[in-house]
Amino acid sequence: MQNFTFFNDTTYVFGKGQIARLTELLDPKYKVLCIFGGGSVKKNGVYDQVKAALAGRDVVEFWGVTPNPTAETAREIIALGLKEKVDFLLAVGGGSVVDCTKIVAAGIRHPELDPWEIATVGAATQIPFGCVMTMPATGSEMNNGAVLSNLATKEKTGRYRGDYPRFAIVDPETLKTIPIRQRANALADIVVHCLEQYVTTPGQNRVLDRWAEGVILSTMEISSKVLSEDADYDTLCDYAYCATMALNNFLRMGITQDWVTHQIGHQLTALHGITHGESLTMIWTGTARVLREQKKGKLLQMAERIFGITEGTDDERIDLALEKMEAWFKSLGLATRLSEKGIGMETIDFLEKRFNDYNNPLGEAKNVTGAVIRQIMLDRL
Repeated sequence: MQNFTFFNDTTYVFGKGQIARLTELLDPKYKVLCIFGGGSVKKNGVYDQVKAALAGRDVVEFWGVTPNPTAETAREIIALGLKEKVDFLLAVGGGSVVDCTKIVAAGIRHPELDPWEIATVGAATQIPFGCVMTMPATGSEMNNGAVLSNLATKEKTGRYRGDYPRFAIVDPETLKTIPIRQRANALADIVVHCLEQYVTTPGQNRVLDRWAEGVILSTMEISSKVLSEDADYDTLCDYAYCATMALNNFLRMGITQDWVTHQIGHQLTALHGITHGESLTMIWTGTARVLREQKKGKLLQMAERIFGITEGTDDERIDLALEKMEAWFKSLGLATRLSEKGIGMETIDFLEKRFNDYNNPLGEAKNVTGAVIRQIMLDRL
């Protein structure tokens, strides 16, 4: 294992009726800016619960954070926060709302910095913030990362690292109204989060391996139930908890990490509007295939522990495991090939150059350049 320091100070509040606990979690001294998405929280009752819990408080609202939040939107919210002199942010929504809130929290503390600069350069101190999570997938409710898009340059980045939410309220009851397609994307995101931390360098930490395998297996086991219209509360609890555990830093203490698939996926979203989860299902198998030699030990471990594959040559076992993973992605109703979304050589040529221009090799071995990304994308045509 590598040396590491672990810290996560988010108070995680989980279960039915927990939104009411905003009253005790949020100090009444704060002037609060509530940040919302497109309005689904008014349909599922979350907005009413938040309003009731914050009754009598000094509250300002912003509506309109979109999936894949943008620097342009962040600038609007920062201007509002500075005008209103708010000193606490409350994100109410999915991972996109939480990510945007993190950037805004830094922007209000550092108005001299543009949100895109905050997102790309790295950490900046923030005003305090918390969240009420209505769409689990990104793990943003209990980590210190954030992803932001730039409409002007058609880029998307996930480099930001800042503070953790003061608290995160997750009520699985709110998930019943989430569209099936969004649940499918979320399930994919959860599993690929784990794979990006798990399918790297063998023999680093057996405990973390088992934790990652547990989250992957649990997510796969419940996926068909999650995708049903009548998903029960206990299934939604497992779904929400898997989402948090996949990316709250518990799975990556002292180990190497990949994130190649996510970085390519972010660019596909920025260029073509591909939903985040589907951008991952279109790429991950290619990443594993192109980098199979350096990932060989972990791919064989995945084959045995996730899919029960113990017979055949090393290559046969790896090939079968990748086929099974791709089949699971397809079972979610998501694309697994670039061509399914009309993406071809023009995008591959463009992204090879873009990643070379970034001059920041990716992957657990820091050996994934634009040329390697080209190979990965060619594999997925």
